Amino acid sequence: MTRVAVLMGGWSVEREVSLVSGRECARALRELGYMVTEIDVMRDLAALARSLDPRPDVVFNALHGKGGEDGTVQGVLEFFGIPYTHSGVTSSAIAMHKPSAKAVFAAAGLPVAESKLVARDALAAGDAMPRPFVVKPVDEGSSVGVRVVRDGDNDWSAEAREWKFGEEVLVERYIPGREITVAVMGERALGALEIRPTGGLIYDYDAKYLPGGSVHVVPAPIHPHAYRSALDIGLRAHRALRCRGVSRSDLRYDDTEGEPGRMVLLELNTQPGMTPTSLVPDIARSVGIEFRELVRWMVENAACDP
Repeated sequence: MTRVAVLMGGWSVEREVSLVSGRECARALRELGYMVTEIDVMRDLAALARSLDPRPDVVFNALHGKGGEDGTVQGVLEFFGIPYTHSGVTSSAIAMHKPSAKAVFAAAGLPVAESKLVARDALAAGDAMPRPFVVKPVDEGSSVGVRVVRDGDNDWSAEAREWKFGEEVLVERYIPGREITVAVMGERALGALEIRPTGGLIYDYDAKYLPGGSVHVVPAPIHPHAYRSALDIGLRAHRALRCRGVSRSDLRYDDTEGEPGRMVLLELNTQPGMTPTSLVPDIARSVGIEFRELVRWMVENAACDP
């Protein structure tokens, strides 16, 4: 019987989200007949090593955010020689650092939003680009800290002085239109889904996790040409970062002047949420892949970096 250790929790701001993902995946794996151990990961390498003894056959990495999604735990698993789900060290580290990922995407010819990297001290000194624009932490997930700055936001300067997400800030041109996300599984773009936030312009933390914060429409009801473009961009982004397993690319679809509009790649998530109602499972289900089968595929395709 295959022994699978599910890593969850962690010490990032996404800890609670990770616990939900991990428990759902562990439940699915048990239903499939795997021998499962759940490990709540703390910032203690010795404790993690003890939890992985005896060595499992596979690690299912359900961690999100810093420590679990940025190449850190991937490096530990490489050292131990334990196959694990999702992308490897380099791909994870680059994807987590948004400016680095954008540079790779641009070099690969993918459409990205204009952006600037701004020092925290300069954030409140004046707008880095014309409004509206988006400010983002350079290396957080789940849209933590993401803020759209619009005309008339007179309180922005005060907020900027209180910025608490690191010494650098990514300032990005706001792209009007619709939120589109694409799931990639191995070398296959599964489909595209439209996210409709119920309370704002973008798919922020509240829209993701508060009840009723958003509506998922799958497949995305957009022009066929735009749909094909979204799948192409998602797969090319996955390949550009040399991801493996499952990834999710987030895009904006600017259809404000009619369809087909233009697609703009925002970022790629190497550790997408994995509850039965998360975005990637929703997309997989729309093409006939149920949650348990998706989780099984991820375990069977676990690996160490080549």
